[in-house]
Amino acid sequence: MSQPLHHILRTIPKVDRVLEWQEIKEFLLTHTRIEVLTAVRSALDQIRRDAVSGKAGAPIDPSAVAEIIRSDLARLTAASLRPVINGTGIIVHTNLGRSPLSESCIEAVAAVSRGYSTLEYDLDSGTRGTRYAHVEGLVCELTGAEAALVVNNNAAAVILALSALAAGREVIVSRGELVEIGGSFRIPDVMRQSGATLVEVGTTNRTHPHDYQSAMTEQTGLLLKVHTSNFAVVGFTAETGVDQLAEIGHARNVPVMLDAGSGCLIDLTPYGISGEPTIASYRDLGADLVTFSGDKLLGGPQAGIIAGKQTLVEQMKRHPLLRALRIDKLSLAALETTLRLYRDPQRALGTIPTLRMLTMTPHDVSRRAGTLVRKMRRALSEQIILTERRGESGAGGGAFPLLRLPTTLLEIKIPGASPERIDHALRQARTPVIGRIQHDRFLLDVRTILDQDMPGLITSLNDAAAHLAQEPA
Repeated sequence: MSQPLHHILRTIPKVDRVLEWQEIKEFLLTHTRIEVLTAVRSALDQIRRDAVSGKAGAPIDPSAVAEIIRSDLARLTAASLRPVINGTGIIVHTNLGRSPLSESCIEAVAAVSRGYSTLEYDLDSGTRGTRYAHVEGLVCELTGAEAALVVNNNAAAVILALSALAAGREVIVSRGELVEIGGSFRIPDVMRQSGATLVEVGTTNRTHPHDYQSAMTEQTGLLLKVHTSNFAVVGFTAETGVDQLAEIGHARNVPVMLDAGSGCLIDLTPYGISGEPTIASYRDLGADLVTFSGDKLLGGPQAGIIAGKQTLVEQMKRHPLLRALRIDKLSLAALETTLRLYRDPQRALGTIPTLRMLTMTPHDVSRRAGTLVRKMRRALSEQIILTERRGESGAGGGAFPLLRLPTTLLEIKIPGASPERIDHALRQARTPVIGRIQHDRFLLDVRTILDQDMPGLITSLNDAAAHLAQEPA
């Protein structure tokens, strides 16, 4: 016989009474009073809602209430920005923080963050220095540029360049290169904000050298080429190369700037990855200024790197917008360390996670998958069924839009649970695991699972299986 609602509601304990329970007093040893109080109120509100909907009856079990409070405390005190395991196979995953840093980068960031640093202090002279000096020499050494500057991301690098070099003047861009990047930021909008006037030439699929030549006037301040790194136009196409653009610009004494997007310092062609010229090669082709990201193909922290002619970079260094766009000390420490690794390309390929994942052969991935599966089967619940399958990874991060890398996938099955329920349970785990659902299968791509992910992956899989076993289908 069901109990009257008013009787059930009267049995729900008051907040002050719950705070006197021994289990709740123990929570106060590791959490603040306001956190515990918030969790208690949330738990009691949930019980009232369950009573009204018919899901809860009397008497109210104190241990069940304490467990709800424990769960709410874990949710309330968990950091919003936290590590996840990337099983998507997208190497430079924009939503998951793009490129993971190398161990030496992490050590450098930790060292600089623990105390004071030489951010803007010259030890030789004992006077104020400049933060940009820490990396300018390295960028010049690795790209062959005369001068360099770094800001907080590549979009900032582009808007600073346009503001410093072309405000109040015309900038000529191919219509097929008026890209939109993540977050709906568009080249025309950036151009407008900088004070420069956009002049579109050519068509979406074909732009010729004479299109630029015909559009040039006394008001032309810059020729801009934008790398279409996050999409590809195929078929009946034509574009004006950097070398052709440089010839046109230099004949009229107009600088040529390239927004290279991801930016690559090592030729990846020997590893079967083509179509992404190095920054040094752009300079050799005649580009006067190149901007690119630090946290994509470079494999470092978020940063916008500017490399080019001394006269142009000096104008940007003097522009007041630079202070608003400047790079912070932690990103600077990570970027300096990453750039130093590139002095030895083989060392960079072996220690920078993004490069290592990009250049792993199908055999390497398959062998690694076999090792992971053996370890996982020894530690996972018997409910979890692992099956190796062939698949493809992607570069991500606005680089190599057509590139598909053969990989090994792990299909995760838990009896009675759909791929969607497995996906949700793993996203809610203590260490969230992000995979993909394909052909009605929940899959994890071995290529993007890092070595240090293994303990957390095993725990999260076991926790998800236990949770799904208790949850109604």
